[in-house]
Amino acid sequence: MSDNSRRNNLITKYVLKEKHTIESEMSFFDHLEELRWHLIRSIIAISVFTGLAFSYKEIIFDQIILGPKNPNFWTYRKMCEIAAKYNIPDFCVSKINFVIMNTELSGQFVIHLTSSILVGLALAFPYFIWELWRFIKPALQTSERRYANGLIFFASLLFGIGVLFGYYIIVPLTINFLGSYTVSAEIINQVSLDSYLSTVGTLSLGCGVTFELPIIIYFLSKVGIVTPKLLRGNRRFAIVLILLISAFITPSPDMMTQTIVAIPLFILFEISILVSASVARNRAKKEAEFYNS
Repeated sequence: MSDNSRRNNLITKYVLKEKHTIESEMSFFDHLEELRWHLIRSIIAISVFTGLAFSYKEIIFDQIILGPKNPNFWTYRKMCEIAAKYNIPDFCVSKINFVIMNTELSGQFVIHLTSSILVGLALAFPYFIWELWRFIKPALQTSERRYANGLIFFASLLFGIGVLFGYYIIVPLTINFLGSYTVSAEIINQVSLDSYLSTVGTLSLGCGVTFELPIIIYFLSKVGIVTPKLLRGNRRFAIVLILLISAFITPSPDMMTQTIVAIPLFILFEISILVSASVARNRAKKEAEFYNS
């Protein structure tokens, strides 16, 4: 081969390599642009729900955020019914012994805006999951897309159940215990508005995220990080961890309260084992079909 031919071949390879690199870079930036628009639409959805929540401050504050502060709250009524039925008067909550106060000039406006954003995030969560699915959908196979459709529904459902569990169970129990706890009768509990909102928002949304455990286990099982054998083998450690979490998020020393919190976490863990086992069976089935074909 002559020098000119070798030179032409090298030039051709260089041009093809540069073309491939440029196309890859363009594809990468195209993906970034696509992701940007998904995020923009998600932010718009959050902003819309935030605006609605901001407009209905009487409902958001008086009925929702300040609801667990009211002794007539649904959870407290049910606790009193249980107390009357099983003759455990200490379980009934008839008074919340603390006062919510605001000490900052702009405090109530800032809390109004913050609470509206939290409500907007909670309400827009299903839409955000849907936008995320639309972004990753082109990279999925047909069978994976079918499973992804179900994941969107279950992720939204679990998040909603978690938020409701946190709001109706964790928040009232925590507020009742911490708000009524005193080290001396001479000290009056005056809770700042910011501290109260932080407790309600963190516990409610935190439970919503915690209830996503089966979805998280699904993806970890898909990439091989978690297996059903690993989960079953560490069930004892999981039980201890769940009890510790229950004791932490419910400061009340009452065993019944901690049990009420721990039971859903046990159920979530067992569901996660079933999810991981299902992923493992599907992987084994595909491998068997591949080797038998």
